[in-house]
Amino acid sequence: MVNEEVHEGLAQPFGLRRLVSLALPHWRSLALATVSLVLGSGIALMYPQAARIVVDDVFGENATLNISTVGFALLGLFLFQSVLVSVRYYLFTVVGDRVVADLRQRLFRAIVERDMGFFDATKTGELTSRLSSDTQILQSAVTTNLSMALRFGMQAAGGIIVLFVTSVKLSLVILILLPVIFTIAMFYGRRVRKLSREVQEAVADSTSLAEEALAGIRTVRSFAREEHEALRYDGAIERSFNLAKHRSVLGAFFGGGISFLGYAAIAVILWFGSIMVMGGEMTPGELTAYILYVLFVAFSVGVLSGLWTDFAKAVGSGERVFALIDACEAERAQGPRPSAIPEHGEVVFENVSFTYPTRPNERVLTDVSFTVRPGQRLALVGASGSGKSTIANLLSRFYEPEQGTIRIDGRATSDYDPTILRRHVGMVAQEPILFSGTVEENVLYGRPEATQLEVIEALKAANAWDFIQSFPEGLDTVVGERGVRLSGGQKQRVAIARALLKDPVLLILDEATSALDVESESLVQKALERLMEGRTTVIIAHRLSTIANADGVIVLERGKLIEQGTHEQLMARRAAYYRMVELQMVGT
Repeated sequence: MVNEEVHEGLAQPFGLRRLVSLALPHWRSLALATVSLVLGSGIALMYPQAARIVVDDVFGENATLNISTVGFALLGLFLFQSVLVSVRYYLFTVVGDRVVADLRQRLFRAIVERDMGFFDATKTGELTSRLSSDTQILQSAVTTNLSMALRFGMQAAGGIIVLFVTSVKLSLVILILLPVIFTIAMFYGRRVRKLSREVQEAVADSTSLAEEALAGIRTVRSFAREEHEALRYDGAIERSFNLAKHRSVLGAFFGGGISFLGYAAIAVILWFGSIMVMGGEMTPGELTAYILYVLFVAFSVGVLSGLWTDFAKAVGSGERVFALIDACEAERAQGPRPSAIPEHGEVVFENVSFTYPTRPNERVLTDVSFTVRPGQRLALVGASGSGKSTIANLLSRFYEPEQGTIRIDGRATSDYDPTILRRHVGMVAQEPILFSGTVEENVLYGRPEATQLEVIEALKAANAWDFIQSFPEGLDTVVGERGVRLSGGQKQRVAIARALLKDPVLLILDEATSALDVESESLVQKALERLMEGRTTVIIAHRLSTIANADGVIVLERGKLIEQGTHEQLMARRAAYYRMVELQMVGT
């Protein structure tokens, strides 16, 4: 289901007015399209009048019309109208596509700028569903659907006006039916809007399940759980199908009801119209024109009823899309961000406590305090779940501390622009994430403006240049999704080269060698030594070789700092740290 925080972040309700407002920046193109629309609709409204003139002339006692002239005139009108239709279609479609392209860009930017707590609570598949299926529905609404709604709406309105001008008596039938139709349409629109939102949420759930299974396909395959994942996906798809079927049932009743009312009106008009012709109140041509206008209006209303369904779906999708955009833009509106830059890398934790937003009842850090001087190396040790990675996340300002203060170079992290701060903090994780581009593109991710020579120097310093050179494409080698075409050691060295090129003031190493074989670990460790040289480094580690070379060690247990000092000092105390080292030495 959709994250409740997203709905709460909705700054304003999304309605048809906002849907149309998306196209307002392109008013010049829309103005020309509207002129074409008005002229084309006006020409269309002339055809029943042509039929009236021809019928009355043919059945009249003194035929005066030249049928050939009428035929050629109509052909000329058809040609002119076709040009107007082409202009209208092109302009509305191009503007609509541009609007949705802009919307997708705004949506993606809004997503990537959200805080980490948002991503903890929201599935990736749900977000990709908003970028794809929700915006696709909006694209249809603001392109062809908007054009058709204006066209047939204008034709229906013009047709009704002509009907009343021609015969008020016959038009009373339509006057009685219109309020009924609009009442049904409003009720139907509200129901479809709610159902459409539920359908899109169900589609997002199924997309999330599929993405999760495909991202972890090796795990799925190793546990032979293909059938289990397929059944989970089947269940999610069935749920979205059942909701869509319910929506279709409503659409069927609505479409059928409107169709019945339209044809019933035509039957009544034929009945009364025939009586009026026989009584001399109307000519046969006027009745013919009137019936054509009724068909014209009925057809237009039928199309509009179908479009109303699509717009109701678009409103449901729009609520989901603009919930994200509005929440992000509300954060941006809070004012200018500070421009301070960390230069030395001194880190101070002052009585820091923290709880993850998704686990509000589980304290992860409690009253943690320590200091790392510029250029020093601090090792964080402790059992899994003790809070080591949380400290790394707080240093990168992925989250804000619940209590206490984190300072970098004497300034609280909250006083830094998060983007500026993160540009000066580097991280090498246990399982580095590489993107599906080339080796060079992945290294340049650390500093996009760097030259190729600087990229090569970074790869050399990371002990990666030798294996890169052995690839036929060299720097242009595509690493595959998440770096799947490289070995673990190769991925780690490319990630180190990326961090080297970034040249951060503060470096975080999150068990960067724990998953490697002995040979790869040796190469990576040498690269890490070059990377750590002269930088403040926070090392999350469990291997003695890494810990012993640190300037300081802090020991965490269930989120609390229970010991700190140098390796030698802690060993001399023969307490928690000593027992951890002893266990590791026994294990090796």
